[in-house]
Amino acid sequence: MIAVVVTIGLAFVGYVVTYLNGLRLAQRQERLARVNRQLSDFYGPLFALTEANSRTFGAFVERHARSDGRSPFVHETPPTEEELTEWRLWVTTVFLPNIKAMRDLVIKHADLLSEPEMPPLLLHLCAHVSGYEITVARWARGSYDQHLSVVSFPSEEIAAYARRGFAVLKTEQARLLGQRHGGRQVR
Repeated sequence: MIAVVVTIGLAFVGYVVTYLNGLRLAQRQERLARVNRQLSDFYGPLFALTEANSRTFGAFVERHARSDGRSPFVHETPPTEEELTEWRLWVTTVFLPNIKAMRDLVIKHADLLSEPEMPPLLLHLCAHVSGYEITVARWARGSYDQHLSVVSFPSEEIAAYARRGFAVLKTEQARLLGQRHGGRQVR
């Protein structure tokens, strides 16, 4: 009789251990799937877009800087008509498509945010894009009295946000995969 009770007890304990281990593995797989989606659908593209936009803007400023090395938009002397024409070309073909893509990521993939609430920084980005959309619409109608968005672009902040989010998730992904990170096992 004792042997039967011990056998049943061990079988029950084995079942519970197997169940809990399976549950833990399923939760880990779900977490890994979410991290992969966050990286591929939000933080990875946002990071790439912010880096590309920053480098392209840097190239624009370098190419079109005044003799003192400053941008025509942060200079005592207002931009010339030629500088404004060049700016409109860069905004419509490069900068606005990039920042629209950033805004679209925020709107379409808000469920992938790491934070429980929408960060004000991302709302600021969305407002900046809307401000440029109205500016570009005025240009399309032949009105060139405005050349900037009514809301400034949070370039350094958005770049830091994307870089940090991407790095944290890559570390989490490596941990969930049981990979080594920086020469040590990530757990």
